[in-house]
Amino acid sequence: MCPKKPGPLYIALRALDEHRSALPPLSEDVLHRVHNKLTREPVEDLRIDFEDGYGVRSAEEESAHAVDAANHIRTGRENSTLPRMLGIRIKPFAPATRHRSIHTLRTFFAALPDPPPHFTVTLPKVTFEEEVASLIDTLNNITHSHLPIELMIETPHALRNLPALLHAAQGRCRGAHFGPYDFTSACGLLSASQGLRHPLCTHARNEMLIHLSGTGVWLSDGPTSTLPVGKAAEISHAWNTQWGDIQHSLNTGFYQGWDLHPAQLPIRYAAVYTYFAEHLPAARARLNNFESQQLQATRVGTAFDDAATVLGLRAFLDRATACGAVDPHG
Repeated sequence: MCPKKPGPLYIALRALDEHRSALPPLSEDVLHRVHNKLTREPVEDLRIDFEDGYGVRSAEEESAHAVDAANHIRTGRENSTLPRMLGIRIKPFAPATRHRSIHTLRTFFAALPDPPPHFTVTLPKVTFEEEVASLIDTLNNITHSHLPIELMIETPHALRNLPALLHAAQGRCRGAHFGPYDFTSACGLLSASQGLRHPLCTHARNEMLIHLSGTGVWLSDGPTSTLPVGKAAEISHAWNTQWGDIQHSLNTGFYQGWDLHPAQLPIRYAAVYTYFAEHLPAARARLNNFESQQLQATRVGTAFDDAATVLGLRAFLDRATACGAVDPHG
């Protein structure tokens, strides 16, 4: 049943109820978990957007919206309605927009001097380490030296410069988000060829994994730009596109991604839960067999396991449990 009040939860549940036939084949367990997730916690992590999604506004309007956003967060904290994780995405710290971005940060945090736990500042279109250092200095100057930041990797130069960008963050970088459309545009691709499954995007994700492995920096993929709106056929096409994007991201080691519209949430959770459910029996069997043989190298069918592959099996089970695809003691 959908909530009566329109909003993200209403849109997500209505899309699931009205267009369930447009979903790829799902088990009853996955459908149940998706519906429960949408009812209980449809959004885990949210960014207040003052960049691309915000558009071009006057300085006065942006300042007013920064105060308004801070007030909404304060109300949400009082009513216990905030998502677990929250943040603000500002404009780039490139010369043309840096002054505006700093002013928005100052205005926002003046209205919200004590942000909620797990709050972060997301810096888009990073190119040079000096931009990262400038953001750190700005946050320090407004007495928020404890706040983590996130970097959006959206240009080839940023990808090549990842170690320096991370160093400039002075240990404050919590996440790195891949921006597929800016990245492929910077590489000269036309709009008809852009998408999360393009080989350039796979290459970029691989590079991010290599450079950021072991650093503790969280990774996030970009969004599917085809939105599930309009007629049933359009929604079906959008959901199938996003399903393929998410499965590809999962297979390339990116377990988080952006969603742009509430109707994308049902397919997000359905794809993630299905991925883990399909691989769970084999992972459990291989891990149990390895542990029963006193941690010696083992074989289950054609799968050979040793200490290295078992690390992946245990990480798989941890992620499957953490995302809600399986029960902790199931």
